[in-house]
Amino acid sequence: MVDQTSPSDRRIVVGVDGSECSKNALAWALNQARRSGARVEAVCTWQEPAMYGFSYASAPGVFEGESLSALTEKTLHETIAEVSGRVGGSVEVVPMVVEGPAAMVLLRIAAGAELLVVGSRGHGAFSGMLLGSVSQHCVQHAPCPVAVIPE
Repeated sequence: MVDQTSPSDRRIVVGVDGSECSKNALAWALNQARRSGARVEAVCTWQEPAMYGFSYASAPGVFEGESLSALTEKTLHETIAEVSGRVGGSVEVVPMVVEGPAAMVLLRIAAGAELLVVGSRGHGAFSGMLLGSVSQHCVQHAPCPVAVIPE
């Protein structure tokens, strides 16, 4: 059977938050995209936590003039530049900064994707065997195959 998907339709979605774990996931996704001819959609999410009396973004001195959205976008672009420089090659990377809970956003964007790539940051005594909450949720509910990349 021949794959009838055009290269422009081939997508690998990867969750990026600036952590070393997500950098490893992005590097893996870039390498996979180079092999498969897909583009990478690098997704970084943000959410304004609820605070009593004022919003988090308006708290004095919290972001020194930058919004949470702007800081998230800056983190995403810096991470893409760092990892792309380290991995090399020419893969189309589409940066996406989206407001909302990370797992829910990744699952929504992964609809129709070839692959969803997330890092694993388990906590506790058995952290090497556990998935983080976002990766666990994605594995259980993804609309496509999921690759979990360990730190």
